[in-house]
Amino acid sequence: RKIERLTKAARFRYSAVMEAIDYTPERNIDKNQVQRFASCEFIGRKENILITGSTGVGKSYMSSAIGHQACSMGSKVMYFNTAKLFTTLKTSKADGSYLKLIGKLEKQDLLILDDFGLKPLDNINRHSFMEIIEDRHGKRSTIIASQLPVEAWHEIIGEKTIADAILDRLVHTAHRIDIKGESMRKKTQKL
Repeated sequence: RKIERLTKAARFRYSAVMEAIDYTPERNIDKNQVQRFASCEFIGRKENILITGSTGVGKSYMSSAIGHQACSMGSKVMYFNTAKLFTTLKTSKADGSYLKLIGKLEKQDLLILDDFGLKPLDNINRHSFMEIIEDRHGKRSTIIASQLPVEAWHEIIGEKTIADAILDRLVHTAHRIDIKGESMRKKTQKL
């Protein structure tokens, strides 16, 4: 029941499992690396995972599968589409629930931010993102999935000083997965 409750609270986009991840060679996924994530030791070590690749290659599925695995091992997980999270944060500032929401995000053992960087961050979102990353740095794990390579994140975040601070906390000790190949959605339509 606890696993069911944790999984429901996470609000995953996909009902994903580690066993269903496609490791065909052209996808450039290190199977051993991803299978090590199944132990969820990275959460215990408070490490981050950055998953990049073009549209449809399976970034959201992989991050959801890792999240489901974490829930099955008793970790508190929250999954967010990044744009929707920023909209929710702005709304929470207006209705006075911002600090409560930020506190909730800080307490998650694993926070998954999907579709990061689809549009540049404005000043409000940049500061909220900084606060989230600062609160979690060295205390909790975060997975970020993005179509953009990590090298392009600086420009998306904007404001050099804040971008430097965020990326310094996120990137340097993170595990990176850069998925290659064609869209999995296109592949399944062909079948």
